[in-house]
Amino acid sequence: MRTVFILILCGYFLFGNAAFADDSSDLKEQVKTLTQAVQDLKSTVETQQKEINSLKGEQIQELDAKVDKVVEAQKKTLMSEFNPAIGVVGETLFSYRSRSSGDTGNDRPGGFDVFQRSIELNLAASVDPFATGYAVINASADSRTSEANLQVEEAALQSTSLPWNLTLKAGRFFGEFGRLAYIHDHELPFVNRPLALDQYIGGESQTDGAQISWLLPTEHYINLTLGLGDKFGDPQNNPGNFRSSGELNYFGRMSTYFDVTPDWQIETGLSGLINPRTDDRGGLLTQPDGTTLAERERRLAGMDFSLRYVPLRNNQFQSFTWGNELLYSDNRYHFDPNGIANSGDEFSKSVGSVGLYSYMAYKMSREWSAGVSYDFVENQQSSRDRTQAYSLFFTYAISHWNQIRLQYTHTDHQNSVFCLRSDDAIYLQWTWIIGAHSHGWQQR
Repeated sequence: MRTVFILILCGYFLFGNAAFADDSSDLKEQVKTLTQAVQDLKSTVETQQKEINSLKGEQIQELDAKVDKVVEAQKKTLMSEFNPAIGVVGETLFSYRSRSSGDTGNDRPGGFDVFQRSIELNLAASVDPFATGYAVINASADSRTSEANLQVEEAALQSTSLPWNLTLKAGRFFGEFGRLAYIHDHELPFVNRPLALDQYIGGESQTDGAQISWLLPTEHYINLTLGLGDKFGDPQNNPGNFRSSGELNYFGRMSTYFDVTPDWQIETGLSGLINPRTDDRGGLLTQPDGTTLAERERRLAGMDFSLRYVPLRNNQFQSFTWGNELLYSDNRYHFDPNGIANSGDEFSKSVGSVGLYSYMAYKMSREWSAGVSYDFVENQQSSRDRTQAYSLFFTYAISHWNQIRLQYTHTDHQNSVFCLRSDDAIYLQWTWIIGAHSHGWQQR
């Protein structure tokens, strides 16, 4: 019995230890595998952390670079640090008028004429991250001497980062009024500026002053512009030795825009101008009968409307524009029947007059477009003096920087105070652009 017990005990230790040894070997293998997995996970985490640190470093460097640019822009001292965009525009008019300048009141002679109407130098650049600046230097030939008279047409600063959708412009610029008053001559859809703009504004709406524009925070586009300046158009005021606030010009425009369909759009606006005390704008105005007028108050209101067809699929080759503007001028004068300034017999006289223009332009291909226009204006000194003009024009765009326009215009005078006579004229306008030109050919 004792022998059997000893044999059983020996068998237990022999076979039991062998089973335990097998279990211990499996456990060691599992621990080894788990340790390797932990090491792999640790290595992966370290690699990802390095990538995150690298990305953070690049973003911080990029942010630092942007901050450095802003700081550097604020303390820049060299004008060349922001190289301006430079462009030149040339415009030459070949024309034939059936009557002399004395019969038409034009500053160019009748018959055959070649007129370098403008050579325009454009400069524009960012002043800093908060404003841009631009200048337009223009030279046009004198009608009598053919000498080029150099002048600064525009030189203004415009904000780019004001809050509440505000934009401020200050300096010498074309104040926003109506559709075409603030458009340069070579950008017009026809050769000559509308008669009403020449009569009531004096051509382009140039002013020395400031204007602020507010894009209203509404879903529908509405823009409001208000401005003031010591002149508006040509001629300018003659304030003498002291200018009061009433001798400034105050102007404004409210405009809106509608998408009628994806291809048709409507743009319309209201404009106004008041100069409470003009102080003989244009000097003493002598009438043909010997009487004189001296302008004392200037008021002008306008309403503009345009309908445009611009197909989404073919807008580079086809479009249609119908543009209109109605103006009402209400000026106050001192009228002197004796034709002598301050004779004591002068009295106040108010003259209300109306002017308008309407045109249609159709672009039939990339190169060719054609249109018609109608002008009507009553003289701002005598509303009985009326002028009408009818024009037909064709434009051939050789390229975006080179275009030729042919235009025929018939002008008709009725009850002309200055005895002007009707005439016919043919114009050939050649316009070209070199370098950068911010406004280019605007589809107005």
